[in-house]
Amino acid sequence: MGMTSDALQTGKRVRITQRVPRQSGEMSITVEGTVVAVGQGKTGSWFAHGKDNKVWLDRVELRKDDGERIVMNLDRYSSVDVVG
Repeated sequence: MGMTSDALQTGKRVRITQRVPRQSGEMSITVEGTVVAVGQGKTGSWFAHGKDNKVWLDRVELRKDDGERIVMNLDRYSSVDVVG
């Protein structure tokens, strides 16, 4: 991930870009907002050596300017930039 621990702090305004590599070219989405929460979330997928035998993902919850809240899963194709 292109982030630092300073970037993902509650109350900071960030821009997160997620990229999906594809054969026909990269697809990306960018979301900007204020960090509400950061942590790991358990999925329903089974993984033998994971905590609780589950797959865990890095997640960040943002509040966009219009009040909408969005939860994004972060991976190696995600980049986080502090805005402002």
